[in-house]
Amino acid sequence: MDEQGEVKVKNPCHRPVFIFLAVIISLGIITMVSISVVQNKPLLQKYKYGIVLDAGSSHTSVFIYEWPAEKENNTGMVRQKHTCNVKGKGISSYSANPQKAGTSLQDCMEEAKQIIPAHRHRETPVYLGATAGMRLLKMENEVASGKVLDSVAHSLQMSPFSYQGARIISGQEEGAFGWITVNYLSENLRKATGTLGALDLGGASTQITFVPKQEIESNDNSIDFRLYGNDYRLYTHSFLCYGKDQVLKLSLADKLWSTLAVNKTDPVELMDPCFHPGYKVNKTFQSFFDTPCLNKSNTPPNKNLTHVGLGDWSMCQQSVREVFNTNLCKYSRCSFNGVFQPSVDGNFGAFSAFYFVMNYLNLTSDTLDNAKEKLARYCSTPWEKIVENHPNIKQKYLSEYCFSGTYILTLLEYGYKFTSNNWKDIRFIKKIGESDAGWTLGYMLNLTNMIPAEAPDTPLMPYGGYVTFMLLFSLLIFVLFFLAFMYFRRSTRTAQKDII
Repeated sequence: MDEQGEVKVKNPCHRPVFIFLAVIISLGIITMVSISVVQNKPLLQKYKYGIVLDAGSSHTSVFIYEWPAEKENNTGMVRQKHTCNVKGKGISSYSANPQKAGTSLQDCMEEAKQIIPAHRHRETPVYLGATAGMRLLKMENEVASGKVLDSVAHSLQMSPFSYQGARIISGQEEGAFGWITVNYLSENLRKATGTLGALDLGGASTQITFVPKQEIESNDNSIDFRLYGNDYRLYTHSFLCYGKDQVLKLSLADKLWSTLAVNKTDPVELMDPCFHPGYKVNKTFQSFFDTPCLNKSNTPPNKNLTHVGLGDWSMCQQSVREVFNTNLCKYSRCSFNGVFQPSVDGNFGAFSAFYFVMNYLNLTSDTLDNAKEKLARYCSTPWEKIVENHPNIKQKYLSEYCFSGTYILTLLEYGYKFTSNNWKDIRFIKKIGESDAGWTLGYMLNLTNMIPAEAPDTPLMPYGGYVTFMLLFSLLIFVLFFLAFMYFRRSTRTAQKDII
């Protein structure tokens, strides 16, 4: 009997060609998945940091800025990350005890160490810019101002950051960097769509800066910048002694001399229309004349003095106008005190004390005429009522808002020559986005041009290249799948024929 032989059919899945195709397809899929994961993983943004200390006349603020390590159009994209207000008065107040000026900064610098990542400390630049308070101290006592700067420099050098200097910046710099700040934050510089003028008011000085439509007739008031590939010629001027605190002393001293001319009694009663009716505080002559903005040789003999409020806004404005000298001008037009100023055309941002005073008085969005009417009613409000309505504000500051508001309206209208028609072009601003309006951000922006940019982390390939690669690779795998299928089908048919 014949034995039926066994027929062995070789499985096509075991053939070398099929195994090879399966391996290639598997590797292709693994490669696509790996590239997709790497391509689309979140990129860790690298940041750099900078610290600027604004040493003003009344206080010091520490601003921490951060920006991506890569830069845009050669100007760092800087944003404010943190602010710390130094306890106590401005560094110029420590002239009699300079070492305390440096000590006063330590708490805020410790705070900065916690905010900025430790691995960035050594490369983070720290700068201190002192403004009008220190300018006045230098005028009065240059040795004392030098010791104060040495004290703050020593304190900052003890920090882990990269100390880059502590100096008194000029009024022109303060105005120009304030202009850069408001225009950078408004994205005017990057878009090149026109610029915003800058109005800054501090305790000891005030600045006005803008791009004028007419020629700048005074070289002292001109400054040039190149930002985002565009050139800007700015008009800028800083009026030292015309900050709200110093001009109050100027106005009070002027009233005091007028009072002494007709009142020889002791104590002297100073009747002041810029303070609320019912306000009555004992003061000293020295408190009115302790400033280099006034001639010390012309100080009257010290007597007891009672400062009495009248709350008459019309008389107050008239007395404030007397601190401006508009009689002398050798140019085609001037602001005051013989200083050239082009006409104030275009939009302006008013910040610092401009904002804080006008915001307190709720005058930031009023017309000029409405602002005058509201301020007149406010100034005539009895002092007792003012204190009752604002129990959490120190009475010294509370008592000065009537004067400060009147001074701001008078400075803008009578000094800088704004009118009822273009009053709407002034925006009173504290912040734009998350950053404070002021000179420090402009200063930081200018300094970042000297900080080398790091190479940013980038995707494995450009997006267009990535999409093209994935399409071609998908097509290749599809072709391999098709070839494997055809090979498997043909091998199966051959095996079936062999059986038959």
